[in-house]
Amino acid sequence: MKLAFIFPGQGSQKVGMGLEIAGKFPCVREIYDKADEVLGFSISKLIKEGPVEKLKQTVNTQPAVVVTSIAFLEVLREKGLDCEITAGHSVGEFTALYCAGVLSFEDCLKVTRARGEYMQEAGIRHPGTMSAIIGLEVPAIEGICEKAGKSGVVVVANLNCPGQVVISGSIESVKEVGNIAIEQGAKKVIPLAVSAAFHSPLMDEAAGKLAQKLDEVKFLDARIPVVSNVSAEPVTNGEEIRDLMKKQISSRVMWEKSIKKMQSLGIETFIEIGPGKALSGMMRRIDRKAPMLNLEDIKSYENLINKLNLTPV
Repeated sequence: MKLAFIFPGQGSQKVGMGLEIAGKFPCVREIYDKADEVLGFSISKLIKEGPVEKLKQTVNTQPAVVVTSIAFLEVLREKGLDCEITAGHSVGEFTALYCAGVLSFEDCLKVTRARGEYMQEAGIRHPGTMSAIIGLEVPAIEGICEKAGKSGVVVVANLNCPGQVVISGSIESVKEVGNIAIEQGAKKVIPLAVSAAFHSPLMDEAAGKLAQKLDEVKFLDARIPVVSNVSAEPVTNGEEIRDLMKKQISSRVMWEKSIKKMQSLGIETFIEIGPGKALSGMMRRIDRKAPMLNLEDIKSYENLINKLNLTPV
């Protein structure tokens, strides 16, 4: 069976994520302890106890989601489970780079903490937001963004799955696009609970800072291909991955194309590793028949080992 490991991004976090798994697997507790040491503060306590408002701050959310996903990945590695290819949604792509051996644990966490800091700062200086538009085709939404963008920044940010397009930009422009989209037949416009206009030109300042940070980090060649958010193509060369990650923060996330690319390469089963089931939900809209598993708690762990005929702990 050809497996792909996929990792969620910001928005999947919740206070207490990982507690069940940590209670059963020492390797998870070890990862959290190591993360506290690397980051210089107790991110594990923030994950376990909150407060939720602090966990929702981008500077904390991004490393929190990444370290939790890495901890769950190590559970599967202890079972001897590996994948043929990997990808992650937005900040989840950094977890994929760790999975593929491109970034060390220390560099992965330090970079995601810095990424969150830069994005949070950019959001304060250039206020923005994001909305999901349901039931309108991409060309129509792009046309609306082009019109609304004359008075402020607004772009298509995420192509997640059929019928769901996420836009990002200045607050008034995003609102305007949503209103016009409804007039033109969109079924629904859902404002997203985000602190800034991620994956838009309003993140260019953060992208510049992150590029400098990424130049300080060692990018190894990947042991397995990583499907890039930016290109939706598998990449293994470390320097090529570095260049793509510099662009990723302000570029469109090509998630649907990424999934279809992996399927075209023979991937049979996808495993979402990390908090929540956002990627599993997207998969149902991309290909309802595609075998999809996830790991976020004991129940999903038990289901996973049963489906893959692994030996339980």
